[in-house]
Amino acid sequence: MAETGSAAEGADCRPRPPISFELFPPRTDAAALALGRTIDRLAEADPAFISVTFGAGGTSRDRSLTVLRYLLAHTNVEPMAHLTCVGSSHSEANRLVREFLDAGVTSFLALRGDPPVGADPDAGIGDLASAAELVQLIHRVQEEREPFAQVGMPGMPGASRIRERARPERVAVAAFPTGHPRSRGIAHDVDILLAKEISGATLAITQLFWRADDYLTFVDRARAGGVTIPIVPGIMPVTTPARLARLTELTGVEPPAELAIDLEIEPDAAAQAELGITFAARLAAAVLEGGAPGLHLYTYNRHEVVLEVLNRLDLRNPDQLVNERNTTQR
Repeated sequence: MAETGSAAEGADCRPRPPISFELFPPRTDAAALALGRTIDRLAEADPAFISVTFGAGGTSRDRSLTVLRYLLAHTNVEPMAHLTCVGSSHSEANRLVREFLDAGVTSFLALRGDPPVGADPDAGIGDLASAAELVQLIHRVQEEREPFAQVGMPGMPGASRIRERARPERVAVAAFPTGHPRSRGIAHDVDILLAKEISGATLAITQLFWRADDYLTFVDRARAGGVTIPIVPGIMPVTTPARLARLTELTGVEPPAELAIDLEIEPDAAAQAELGITFAARLAAAVLEGGAPGLHLYTYNRHEVVLEVLNRLDLRNPDQLVNERNTTQR
């Protein structure tokens, strides 16, 4: 018992790694109300940012912007807008980035995106052929919105210099620990990520992986290949066999057999949720132990599961825990 207490005290002394969440825009008014409550609960966890997905070709632009504006107006959390290359011309992408910047959104996740099902993967993507080009466009639009200006130099009357222009807060990109579906190998994936960094990306967020070694090995290879930006692991708590099957279909990444079997044979929904939470918490703990600079949690627009994962890891907002203890004591 004494050892457990000491470990907990030691954990409390360590700085909490940054956490972040992903949401998608609601499809109905009822879903929008529920999402507002979820955002409020997620904001209490004090995340570094919350990202909001965006349909290819602008299919959910208005709904995405509504969620981003809600984050700006009702929370202190930094909103991050997803952007994709698929189906977008240079002028459309330029206009969309300006619209987000004008709304106050200064962080972006730049993605190449996937072509529609059944379409030629090399055709019809749009004017922007890669996420690296989209990263460059984001920075260029911001620079165009902030024209060069002269400012005086302290202690040098009559002298001036060009004022530094504001840059987007974060420009994130995707990384693929298990390999992109169209990749020629891990070296190719590293080269693509390095190109994104050279183009101006400041953060990478991984897509789906199920084993800590997949993430840790990829980071080692990326560092050896010259990538220096933080590579944050994306963790997906999966609590139903149907959702696991859908993820496998969409990504082609095979889940661990033990997780798939356990979810399939367990008939109780609460027990299924416990299986998914436990697996996600163990995976998150392993990558943090291996040096991950934070966690990005895919929420499926629900707060209960991801907040419980943080609870298992002792990563909830310390202020929130203090408030809960005070409320309990009353």
